[in-house]
Order: sequence, then C-alpha cells, then structure tokens
Amino acid sequence: MPPDGERDRAAGGGPARRGRVAGVVSVVGELLITAGLVLALFVVYSLWWTNVLADRHEAKASSKVRQQWAAGPTDAPARGLDTKDGIGFLHVPAMGKNYEVLVEKGTSTKVLNEGVAGYYTDPTPAAMPWDSVGNFTLAAHRDGHGAKFHNINKIHDGDAVVFESKDTWYIYKVYKVLDQTSKYNVAVTDQVPKESGRTKPGRYITLTTCTPVYTSRYRYVVWGELVRTQKVDAQRTPPPELR
Repeated sequence: MPPDGERDRAAGGGPARRGRVAGVVSVVGELLITAGLVLALFVVYSLWWTNVLADRHEAKASSKVRQQWAAGPTDAPARGLDTKDGIGFLHVPAMGKNYEVLVEKGTSTKVLNEGVAGYYTDPTPAAMPWDSVGNFTLAAHRDGHGAKFHNINKIHDGDAVVFESKDTWYIYKVYKVLDQTSKYNVAVTDQVPKESGRTKPGRYITLTTCTPVYTSRYRYVVWGELVRTQKVDAQRTPPPELR
C-alpha cells in the first residue's frame, strides 16, 4: 500500500491543493454572479430607468410649450420659431389611443435621449409641415430614453399620422412602410422620398427609428403624405382621426 502522501497526490495533489482549487472556483463563481447582477442592473437602467427620466423631461417640456401657446395671441400662428422648446406634437393613433410626443429640433443622441421626437437638420434638413412642399423627417428612440417609436411596427398603410402646431392640425396618411434598411441609407429622408415610390415634390412626413427591437443594426421607416389640414379652434378640438 502506497504511503498517505502518494495516495493524496494520486487523488489530486493533497488537501492543500484541493483547498486552493475550491477557493479559486468559489471566487470565479462569485465574480460571475456579480457580473450577472451588474449586467441585470444595466439592462434595468437602459430599458426602464432611462424611460422614466426621459418621460419626466418630455412631460415637463410639453407642458411648457402648451403654456407658451396659451399665453400668446390666439391669432398669431406658430411657425416653430416662437419657442425654443419644441415646435409641436406628433400624434399616431396606431401607436396608442392617446399617443403624443413633443417634436424638437435635431436628431442627436442628446436631443432624442430627452424622450422627444426630433426633426432632421442633416444631412438633409427637414421641411416643416407648413412649408408648401418638402418632407417633414423625424426620428425617435425605439428602446430606452422614452422609446417613443417603440411601437412603430404597428403603423400600417392607410393609418393617420397627425402633427399639431399652435394653430393647425396637419393630417397625413401613411402610404408606405419599409421595415428594414441600412442605417446609413440617408436617401429615405430626401425631400422627395423616391424610395417610397414618390417622384414629385409634395408634402410628406417620414418617421425613422432603429430596428430590430433592442438593436441599432438597421433602420425602420414609415412614409406618409399630407391629405388635409384643420385649423385649431379655441378648445383645441382634435380632428376625427384622433377621436
């Protein structure tokens, strides 16, 4: 029979070595658990807490814009330049019965992280809804930071998209949806969006966001065309498309 030391070596190196291995395994396990908790907290922050913060900011900014509108002369039309806080509100019934989001200038991360939709300033500046021709091009986050375009996939051909300014409701009708294109495809925001099938100047609206959900790999695009306008009355009665 071999001595005890030889039996220990044959069984794995002795009690001391087995203890060291067990200690390493324990430390690695604790590190993995900690990493998992950190990752889980990051996901919660990215997909929940940033929404909370962004929604608070957007609600406060929206209230400020409406207060400014109410304080101004009722017969003075807003052209998006009477307030630096926002030019109006986007309403999309397909994304929720009471869906409304403030529209501000720019599509930078800083702007969109505040829970708003932003209109493009580059590479092709957006036309405004009140312009005689052009494409009112908008972007918003799909997930996190308010996720204002999270349900963009619920929009279909024929659906209404409405923009509310201080003095006018602009009612658009969706005519084309592109559920995936390169995020570098800037042509989708051209003033005449030829990729949508239109070849002549008109009064268009384009909504863009990232896709698939929880990624920024591709771009999702919705195109609409202005079908009519409606003046805002004293009660701000919404058009039938929003009732």
